[in-house]
Amino acid sequence: MTDLIDIHGVCAPGYKAVREAFAANFTEAPEGLNEQAARFSVLVEGETVVDLWAGHADTARTTLFTDTTLTSVFSTGKAVMAILMASAVETGQIDYDQTVASLWPEFGAAGKAEVTVAQLMSHQSGLPGFSEAVDPTIWFDVSAVLARLAAQAPMWAPGTASGYHPITVGYLANEVYRRATGRTMGQALRQDFPDLDLWIGLPESEHGRVAQMRKPTAAPSLGTIDPIKQAAFLDRGSAPGGRGSAAWREMEIPSANLHGTALGLAKMLGVVANGGVLDGRSVLSAGMLDQLTRERIHGPDKVLPYTISWAAGLMRNDGLKVFGPNDAFGHYGWGGSMAMADPSRKLSAAYVMTRQSPHLIGDPRPKRLLDALYAAV
Repeated sequence: MTDLIDIHGVCAPGYKAVREAFAANFTEAPEGLNEQAARFSVLVEGETVVDLWAGHADTARTTLFTDTTLTSVFSTGKAVMAILMASAVETGQIDYDQTVASLWPEFGAAGKAEVTVAQLMSHQSGLPGFSEAVDPTIWFDVSAVLARLAAQAPMWAPGTASGYHPITVGYLANEVYRRATGRTMGQALRQDFPDLDLWIGLPESEHGRVAQMRKPTAAPSLGTIDPIKQAAFLDRGSAPGGRGSAAWREMEIPSANLHGTALGLAKMLGVVANGGVLDGRSVLSAGMLDQLTRERIHGPDKVLPYTISWAAGLMRNDGLKVFGPNDAFGHYGWGGSMAMADPSRKLSAAYVMTRQSPHLIGDPRPKRLLDALYAAV
């Protein structure tokens, strides 16, 4: 086919259909050729076989999207958060089965004393949002967020069901990680994985590389709204204001504001795909990978309108089948970004874009790419 948009990057022999699918995401998109940029990266056995990008990084279309352009991937960053937590479990600084309160005594208030780290990471702690109205500026005061969540009663009995925590899980996990390791997740990401262009808390020196996002044209469908979903997504204070601002970029919110590249995400998920190894370095043992990826809870989620199998911070492909046809693991982000790992194929992939859609999970653009990818492999 003849490309109607300039596509850059590499595509190994045998993956022509993936390139065609990438082009189709532009030519067949209702928003048109000029309204988006995207990148799709695939590694097999740790080697890059596809790394394609196209479009403009700014809405004025004056700056091309390149291999050094960063995008905000929102909840796709939770996959990185999960691997960082697993690395601390690997070193013995944290145990998935220990209670959060054993590291953070204040968290044990109001019926949360028995919540484990594994339950926290799999969205079972009952804290998907604030139970009382807050001003959205609270999210920029980490101490205030943590104090309020530690004191708050869970919205359901912890351990009995999952209920997706869009923002709060990042603050909670980061505090557990900090108390156990002496570092924040943002610090650990840069220190332990310096070659990956991934950032939780983006320094001002990197802001010029960030692409502008185009918000969805419609709100996501959450199903029947109840107080739990209201607190998680719909209250005025459910999420920080100023997304895309300098203050937003510089905050460390592992659940919501990771900035990075598709290639960086695919390499990080390669740890899961390739037996815990990244660039020849062992990051996680086989036993640790089992702890990270095994099912922690499976059932109707109280926030997202799906039946989900949750691992310790990763979505499992069981039932959803949004990460290809096999047993795979990963996470989606608000608007369509995605990162995944398929250990059976030693394959990892990530998709980032600037035009957001209303899809919470299973955006059709990365699905088209994964369909083409699995047809090739």
